[in-house]
Amino acid sequence: MRRPFVVLALAFAALACAGAQRAQEVAPRPASTVAVPAAEWAPAPEQLAFLGELQERTFRYFWELADPHTGLIPDRWPTRSFASVSATGFGLVAYPIGVEHGWVTRAQARQRVLATLRFLSQAPQGPRPTGVAGYQGFFYHFLDPATGLRFEKVELSTIDTTFLFAGALLCGEYFAGDDAEEREIRRLADALYARADWTAQQPRPPRVGMGWHPESGFIAADW
Repeated sequence: MRRPFVVLALAFAALACAGAQRAQEVAPRPASTVAVPAAEWAPAPEQLAFLGELQERTFRYFWELADPHTGLIPDRWPTRSFASVSATGFGLVAYPIGVEHGWVTRAQARQRVLATLRFLSQAPQGPRPTGVAGYQGFFYHFLDPATGLRFEKVELSTIDTTFLFAGALLCGEYFAGDDAEEREIRRLADALYARADWTAQQPRPPRVGMGWHPESGFIAADW
C-alpha cells in the first residue's frame, strides 16, 4: 500500500534538516577555519536520571489522561480540555514505547490501542457540521473527549489526521503477533488510513489543503 501522506509533516522536517545539513557540507569554508571533531558527550548520572524521568512522565501524560472509552487524548492539562486528534496519534506512538520501557505490559498497551482504533473506526463521519467526528476519512482537529464528535467549529485537519494515521500505522507495525487482537490492530490501522480520500482534500492539486469547514469550505492554504 502506498502511503504518500502518512509522514507528510515528518518528511517536511526531515527534508528541512537534511537540506540545512547539505548546505553546510557544500558551503565553502574560510581558509582559516579548521574543523575540530566534537568530543563525545558522556551524560552524567543525574542527567540520565532526568531524561529517564522526563520520558516516563511524558508517557504517563498519554497513558493516564486518555478517555477510558474513546481513547482520545486531551489537548492540554490540568485545565479541562477538548481532545486533540494529533495528540491521540502521539499517544498511539507512546504506547509501544511504554511497553519497551516496561512501564506497561504489552497486553495493557494492546487493549488501549484496540479501544482507540475501534472507536475511531466507528466514529460517525459525514458532511454535516455537527454530530460527526470527521468526513471522507479525515478527522476534525479537536473532538469532544467523551463523545468523539466535532468540537465547536474547528476545521477538518489534514495534518492532524496525518499524525493520527502515523500513530495507528506504527501500532500496526509494532503489534505484529499472530493472535486475534494484534491482527485486528493491523486491520483497523490499515483500514483507517485507506479510507481517507486524499484527492478530496486537494482543492488546488497537487498540493494538499490544510483544512476544511462544512460552513465555509476549504482553508485558503496548502501543504
